[in-house]
Amino acid sequence: MPRGARTGRPPRSCGVPCWVASFLAVLLAVAGLLAYLTRAEGPASTQHSSTPTSTPQAASPEATEGEREAVASPPRTSDPIVFAKAATKVLWTYDSRSFSRAEHVAGLRRWMTGEKKYADWESVSDQIPNPVLWSRMHDNRQHASATVGEGHFPQAFKTALAQDPGAITEAYVYAVTVTGNQSIAWKGAGSGAESRSTTLAVQCRPDKACALVGVLPSVAP
Repeated sequence: MPRGARTGRPPRSCGVPCWVASFLAVLLAVAGLLAYLTRAEGPASTQHSSTPTSTPQAASPEATEGEREAVASPPRTSDPIVFAKAATKVLWTYDSRSFSRAEHVAGLRRWMTGEKKYADWESVSDQIPNPVLWSRMHDNRQHASATVGEGHFPQAFKTALAQDPGAITEAYVYAVTVTGNQSIAWKGAGSGAESRSTTLAVQCRPDKACALVGVLPSVAP
């Protein structure tokens, strides 16, 4: 399996809801993160204030009783950066040797926000190889691991929040850019590694643990 094979479908073009264009437009323009979340209606977010109060719980790649999980459980934290780094790790990690695509998909769904108005599952499922490719990966015993380094709020996101601090209180959705490395291996001692970056949209309401909203197709610096 070629080391570059990570997803089974081509990038989406600007469709409905075209949250990418509107997200970046707002992010780089005036205030407000959530133009891209207005596919239903209304704005929704911008950035996080100072230091969030949370008790981060590391997402373990294995179940507590020693049984491995297709996808690690989400951490219970109110810190969007902590959550985004954990989410990035599971998005870059898979094991087609031991788990079916359906199990992998079900595991990732646990990370999504339950608020359908804001959840963009399609942007997350775009990261998953399609069934045919997953089957080929299984035949080649392909699996990937990830190490996550730095996470931060994009500068344009911080600028937007400074211009309109109250905008975040609509949906509490934050943009977080994460960098790290993905290592891929397959049968026959094949392997490869590369540096990667991604920008995620994460929802962290004050009374709830953080959850994943979506994945931007472009990295916001």
